Amino acid sequence: FFHDHTLLILIMITVLIAYIMFMLFFNKFTNRYLLHGQTIEIIWTILPAVILMFIAFPSLRLLYLMDEINSPLITLKAIGHQWYWSYEYSNFLNLEFDSYMIPTNELDINGFRLLDVDNRIILPMNNQIRILVTATDVIHSWTVPTLGVKIDATPGRLNQTNFLINQPG
Repeated sequence: FFHDHTLLILIMITVLIAYIMFMLFFNKFTNRYLLHGQTIEIIWTILPAVILMFIAFPSLRLLYLMDEINSPLITLKAIGHQWYWSYEYSNFLNLEFDSYMIPTNELDINGFRLLDVDNRIILPMNNQIRILVTATDVIHSWTVPTLGVKIDATPGRLNQTNFLINQPG
């Protein structure tokens, strides 16, 4: 919605500027009040500020809503190691496992090279999920492209994000 809203504003501005330029190329008349006047200067100073506010307010609302975590159903802790990830389901007692990438020579014919793992995480659909990400050695990046989630795992720092899965996969 925000993308469509912003694109509509940009298209309106582009069409208006194109129309004005087209009329200036083919119009031989000059308005003497347009060349020297404080009214037009006030208009073309205030109008861009108003347009920027129409773009900024929905953007700020989206940023606020993206950072808010509404009582997640499940919390997953992902710890990045040198060649694998460790996962802990914090809501359950003693439920943790390691997830190693499957080597290319052991991959199934329908497998995803450099993406398939031996132990996958299983998360519920249509529920808020919080993930806590950290690392033990170097900076890692925990990413699920289809969910639009990418978060860095930094040693000594606990990063947090949330997401909602609305389709199976």
